[in-house]
Amino acid sequence: MNAYRQAATERLDIAYLEWNPQGQRTAVLLHGWPDSPEGWKAVAAILADAGYRVLAPALRGFAPTRFRDAATPRSGQLSALGRDLLDFIEALGLERPALVGHDWGARAAANACGLSGDAASHLVMLSVGYGTNDPNQALSLPQARNYWYHWFMATPRGARVVREEREAFARQMWDTWGPAGWYDPADFDEAVRAFQGDDWAEIVLHSYRHRWGFAEGDPAYAGDEARLNPAPVLSVPTLVLHGGADAANHPDTSRGREAFFRGRYERQLFDGVGHFPQREAPQAVAEAILRFCQA
Repeated sequence: MNAYRQAATERLDIAYLEWNPQGQRTAVLLHGWPDSPEGWKAVAAILADAGYRVLAPALRGFAPTRFRDAATPRSGQLSALGRDLLDFIEALGLERPALVGHDWGARAAANACGLSGDAASHLVMLSVGYGTNDPNQALSLPQARNYWYHWFMATPRGARVVREEREAFARQMWDTWGPAGWYDPADFDEAVRAFQGDDWAEIVLHSYRHRWGFAEGDPAYAGDEARLNPAPVLSVPTLVLHGGADAANHPDTSRGREAFFRGRYERQLFDGVGHFPQREAPQAVAEAILRFCQA
């Protein structure tokens, strides 16, 4: 397995994995919650074989990425994730990479494109519909049920579980967000190492609480928040990939989003695939990314 490298930004030392450093085109793959950069390794290998330089950073709060200053607020707000990605792109001198994100990573990638219209050549979002960051959005009752863990984390009991039983809590998500037996236990054991950092629990709790208006944001991102809410219309060519058996974000949550895009927009469903398409169907995901980005 590739060793982690470090990119220094104003707030973070961002750890990342890299494949094919000499590739002629660049793709940045952003993991979701609860996951880690290693979740992309099968997709990354295929993209690298196709000539891409592939980078997979660990998001803020996920080891081995770390904050540079103990005084920096441990904010998990989604605008901060988008700004972190832009800082990462600048730190490495990347020129309009393809941004591919899953779950939290999809929100980070879309927010980066919302903050900087020329940040990416293409945007690929897995398991998330664009425009679903709004705390006032309409939610079906089945989707509200799917979001039980959001509401749980807004309570003292949920906060204790995130802080003290993080591995069991994350495993509950993996066990229930896709078809039974979809993952190798060794892959979960690998991913859970990213949850052991000092800031993971606070970032996770703040992210979900802020998302629904239960916590204040970091004032440093007030300007970004204003630009991202309501969700801006994007001009970047965008592909949405969603598992038909996703039990976290129902496939309907990514349907009917065409009005948010000025340019090329496509959506593809994978029958029988749950919330982690890059792990469950890496060949299909990689082929879809390559087809879309090379068209």
